[in-house]
Amino acid sequence: MADRSPAPARKPRVDAVRNRERVLEAAKVVFSAGGPEASLEAVARRAGVGIGTLYRHFPTREALFEAVYRREVAQLGELAEQLKSEPDPVEALRRWLRSNVEFVGTKKGMATALALAVKPSSELTAFSFERLSQAVGALLDRAVAAGEIRADVSPEDLLRALVGMCYMHDQPGWQTSVMRLLDVFVDGLRLPAGIERRTETRTIAPSIKRKRSTPAPARKPAVAAAKAPRR
Repeated sequence: MADRSPAPARKPRVDAVRNRERVLEAAKVVFSAGGPEASLEAVARRAGVGIGTLYRHFPTREALFEAVYRREVAQLGELAEQLKSEPDPVEALRRWLRSNVEFVGTKKGMATALALAVKPSSELTAFSFERLSQAVGALLDRAVAAGEIRADVSPEDLLRALVGMCYMHDQPGWQTSVMRLLDVFVDGLRLPAGIERRTETRTIAPSIKRKRSTPAPARKPAVAAAKAPRR
């Protein structure tokens, strides 16, 4: 009897895929707002689905957290690709960094709303940091090549500075303050007009050549004066 080939995996129904995306988008909005209303029930209401549908796609709170997290990272990667065609490389970099403020807001609100005492897993954090570093690195390289941005800053520097600004502010309206600081930060990276851009990421101060002085003549050893014997 001939072996039966395994049945092909069934593709998710169109309405199921649509419901999942609606839940993810709703979770982003609800959790970003934070507050006592940021619950799973609020997510389901905003998405227009029942709470059972939400749990069918995301059986645990952590599963929803990770799905929203990964979706945001993927969208930021796509945005970086789109911004590569922007005529102004500095404004493209600024727009991408501003979009990251929204991403951090979603993470902060989600951790509070879902009462997650733990941070994203190390694997998830490493995945997102690598993807985001690659995305911002491409925009940064473009701005440096155009002679608009100083070259002694790395993609990791930008991300760490951005995260630091976001997590130093916890009061309502913190995103407005961070956006203002972000503009100051990006403007500070600009090269002044007329300054030749650096071609290396790090500059090394040239060695200073010191003029050698003429060596002093060697001193003759002192000879003890011997008294001639008296006759």
